[in-house]
Amino acid sequence: MRKPFALAIWSRTIPAAVLLMAAFLAPATAQAQGGRGPISIIRDAETETLIRSMLDPLLASAGVDRRLVELTIVQDRAINAFVAQGNRLFIHTGLIQQADSAAELAGVLAHEVGHIAGGHLVRLPEEMRLAMLRSIAAMLIGAGAGVAAGSSDAALGIMMGGQSSAMGQFYAFTRTQEQAADEAGFVFLQRVGWSGQGLERLLRRLLDQELLAVGRQDPYFRTHPLSRDRLEFVQEQLARGRAAGGGLPAGMETRFAMVRAKLNGFINAPAASWRRYLNDDSAPGRYARAVAQFRSGRTDAALEILEPAIREQPANPYLLEFKGQILFDGGRPREAIAPLAAALRLAPNEPLIRLAYGRALMEGGGDNETLWRAVAELQAAARQDRDNGFAWGQLATAHARLEDLPNAELALAEQAMAEGDTAEARFRASRAVRGLPPGPARQRASDLRNAVSRDNLTRDERRAEDELRRRDRNR
Repeated sequence: MRKPFALAIWSRTIPAAVLLMAAFLAPATAQAQGGRGPISIIRDAETETLIRSMLDPLLASAGVDRRLVELTIVQDRAINAFVAQGNRLFIHTGLIQQADSAAELAGVLAHEVGHIAGGHLVRLPEEMRLAMLRSIAAMLIGAGAGVAAGSSDAALGIMMGGQSSAMGQFYAFTRTQEQAADEAGFVFLQRVGWSGQGLERLLRRLLDQELLAVGRQDPYFRTHPLSRDRLEFVQEQLARGRAAGGGLPAGMETRFAMVRAKLNGFINAPAASWRRYLNDDSAPGRYARAVAQFRSGRTDAALEILEPAIREQPANPYLLEFKGQILFDGGRPREAIAPLAAALRLAPNEPLIRLAYGRALMEGGGDNETLWRAVAELQAAARQDRDNGFAWGQLATAHARLEDLPNAELALAEQAMAEGDTAEARFRASRAVRGLPPGPARQRASDLRNAVSRDNLTRDERRAEDELRRRDRNR
């Protein structure tokens, strides 16, 4: 199953407990009112790493453990971001695509860290929590567990598709809370030595929307009370010298420009990207043109544009990863192995690159020895990124090709758990327990089976498990 612009679909259901959401910036993607269709969650190592390189120092300056904040990137053109229950930070791709600089993105991140550090979410009244649950659950719950083969992280794999449904109107935070987040954000920017001018520029640009009809205003404006008083507060802090000086770390703006071009190339129509970057011979411009050619199915043309960029930036793992993606999706998985291996050597802690490398080994190796190498890489990727159901599914495929069916069942149980399919998880874990010898793998299968004991399943989940067992007996 192939999707437009070669995206893999990785679906996952988010537990309801996580979905009690505060609309610091309300997600606007799956509104039935606007007919915009299902939301899309982007997985891309380069984009996630860029955001993390800004977010983690701000979290450290706020005394917040980075491991407690989960990052999710939403494909939507709105300039938007929001924080959910459990410190889940959602960033819209539009914030990156429409920002003029990395400093603007850093300013928004500092503001959101201000909300997290201020505990604003914890102080939400219970009735608002329930309203958020209804709105966001309608948007996210019910994602299917299907997996479409054929693409890795360099092609911005969409991880989750939610059903289109009404979100309702999100509660707007008070000006006091927004100003408190700005105040805290400036403190955090000052502590890490970064300028707050990016936030001021973004607010000034968004304030121009005050005269627009509500339906045409950006969600950032509608969900963050964006009075002139707030902008004047930010300007006053800059005038007083608070976070008015130092720039971002060296190379950050360049990395931001590359990511923005990459997102533009994958999200915009190929023809539009080609026109926009036609005469742009910068590294980001060529990156976007290579993506446009790749999305148009012109593998050789994409590689011709990309190769000089790789020679200019030999230490950039994401260009090598993209080369591997072009070759893999172009039906040349054996050729994709070398660039993906090189990318992994440069970025050994990127599970999405490791996943792409493991898939190339599995599809391009052709012998059992290479398949076992694929198993090792896919297993490492899945353990690093445990909630990635697609990675567990690929590991199951590799085990099955080696006729190691008990471990394939265990991987399918892990996939089902990651995707919230408890009946499937229990069924697969039970089969794995019966086939595995004593040891860590069998103990893990037993733990998964016990974690979703039948007594804890809903009536529908028990019915689904019974149907799985019936079909298994009738094979």
